[in-house]
Amino acid sequence: MTDISAGLAADDFEYPKSAPSDRADNGPFDDQESGSVKPAIDLGSLRVEPRRGLQMRLEVEKGSSRVVAVTLEFQGSTIQVQPFAAPRSSGLWLGIRDQISSQVTKQGGEVTPRDGAFGPELLATVPVQSGEGYSKRTVRFIGVDGPRWFLRGVIGGPAAVESEAAEAIHEIFRSIVVVRGVTPMPPRELLPLKVPQGGGADQAPSEA
Repeated sequence: MTDISAGLAADDFEYPKSAPSDRADNGPFDDQESGSVKPAIDLGSLRVEPRRGLQMRLEVEKGSSRVVAVTLEFQGSTIQVQPFAAPRSSGLWLGIRDQISSQVTKQGGEVTPRDGAFGPELLATVPVQSGEGYSKRTVRFIGVDGPRWFLRGVIGGPAAVESEAAEAIHEIFRSIVVVRGVTPMPPRELLPLKVPQGGGADQAPSEA
């Protein structure tokens, strides 16, 4: 898998926001929107709706012990999500998508840009370290620009290539609530994540 911060180097170009036309009604939600009021696991800048069979793992940065990503697993598929600060009027995803594409290609992977359920996305075959060598894994990179935030997802497993499995993962991504807060933050900075009270999530070290 590529570094979870892949493609987040800043550039000076302002891109339009990229999001489903029904995002405010059907998610991913901002915490100020009506659809955000639901039972949820509090992860700081993210709220995740609990459901039967959903497993959650927190990716923790070595050294700082900072939570840098949340991986949700459901019915054999996974989606790793990260929330970032974003400008009020412009978007991040279109620029980040191009940067991810370039990085995956440089690492020996293959990338196919296409339109998906959330707008522009990337279908990628990425190199993954496996034992003493490397193998390749197919994933999908998706992104949604919201009000002053950007939410990125990396889908793996059957949902990366099978439409029926993808529907369930898309529903989970749609149900996520982003809590941007009022603290000023530069665009592309990771919004703070935390371990939920009472546990309920596995933690795994990350090289990011």
